[in-house]
Amino acid sequence: MAMLPMPGAPSTSWSRDRARMQAAIEGADLRVCIAFWLFGLINNIFYVIILSAALDLVGPAIPKATVLLASIIPGLATKIIVPYIIHLVPYALRVLIFAALSTCGMLVVALSPSGADPTSVSSKIAGIVLANISSGAGEVNFLALTHFYGTQSLAAWGSGTGAAGLIGAGAYALATTVIGFSVHATLLASTVIPLGMLISFFGLLPLGPLRTAQAQNSKYTRIANDESGASASDDDDDDDNDNDIPEAAGLLNQPNNRISPAYDRLAKPSHLRTRLLRTQGLIIPYMLPLFLVYVAEYSINQGVAPTLLFPLPTTPFVHFRAFYPTYSAIYQLGVFLSRSSLPFLRIRSLYAPTFLQIANFLALTLHALWPYLPTVYVVFGVVFWEGLLGGLVYVSTFAAIREEVVEGEREFCLGAVTVSDSAGIFVAGLVGMVLEKGLCGWQVGHGRGWCREL
Repeated sequence: MAMLPMPGAPSTSWSRDRARMQAAIEGADLRVCIAFWLFGLINNIFYVIILSAALDLVGPAIPKATVLLASIIPGLATKIIVPYIIHLVPYALRVLIFAALSTCGMLVVALSPSGADPTSVSSKIAGIVLANISSGAGEVNFLALTHFYGTQSLAAWGSGTGAAGLIGAGAYALATTVIGFSVHATLLASTVIPLGMLISFFGLLPLGPLRTAQAQNSKYTRIANDESGASASDDDDDDDNDNDIPEAAGLLNQPNNRISPAYDRLAKPSHLRTRLLRTQGLIIPYMLPLFLVYVAEYSINQGVAPTLLFPLPTTPFVHFRAFYPTYSAIYQLGVFLSRSSLPFLRIRSLYAPTFLQIANFLALTLHALWPYLPTVYVVFGVVFWEGLLGGLVYVSTFAAIREEVVEGEREFCLGAVTVSDSAGIFVAGLVGMVLEKGLCGWQVGHGRGWCREL
């Protein structure tokens, strides 16, 4: 495997990246790539379908952010807890559980009575919760699983998650508007999708690397030598070793952000204190930029985009309701392209695109208050750029973990960092509920009442 370029050698960074990417593409296992692409697609597609069906599920009187929060809170809670206990469950059993939860959740939603009465809405929310517990735990699981299958699996997973946005929203619109299926029939038909997850894991994915790794890791051993060159001991550490745990700030070497080799001397990785300490060392380099980029982009999508309206004669639209789904489709296209870009493009600084995403949020919010963009086509471009930045930070974050975290910690770290995107979406959902109402009220007060016509 190619070594990471050291700081101070920018002239060789791009050439090394290109060589690494070319080697990854040439050595890719097609079965692994297809399996992880399907994992990403299937794990995320229910989330997209549920959001696409939000209006049909709860009716016009209930805020659509209710569905967003019902979709994201269970996943967020799951991602907070699951990384610290999921190692107790074998991968095969995990996949069976995820498929069962997804199927049951969508069945509950599909079979709930029509209408927006409290009983109907409550049963739909319960189904959404079940499906998104599966989705949240699934993201932790499958990103951790990429540890055993190399960069090709991460690239395929990222592309699959991006495709979920396009395929999920497109399939729901096609079924309910073009073909004419009812909402309940469409949701009921979607309950067979988790079968693809089972087929991919048990029938398509080569399980040899996973079985080999599990056999090698059946007893805790150190992976790397410490700075004095001492080798690892195969003996289990005593609980007294917990007293030697370094401070969280020391977990990352400052020159290259790698997890410190001294970290390998910690007590058994199953110890909760050890895993919490690991997580602290992940916050600044990985979790914070991923969290911020999701806060910015979902605040745009949920709070600002519904108010980015123009006089209809200057646009390609006949109704104001057409603006938001068009923005969503363009955004999802950007996400898909950037999440599929890992074999060809690799960014080193996670904070640079994050700050650009925050700039997008500020620019579009200012336009909603004081219009300065000349045409809706400029907004199309900004929304597409927003999707590109969001997807790029997502895949680059986990690629950085794969490259910069020592092997013995990598599986846990890949799963633990997933809490950042859900936390960002949750915060953005709260912000969006206030922001959309405030921006729309401002526009109405300044003679632009189009947002009331949605």
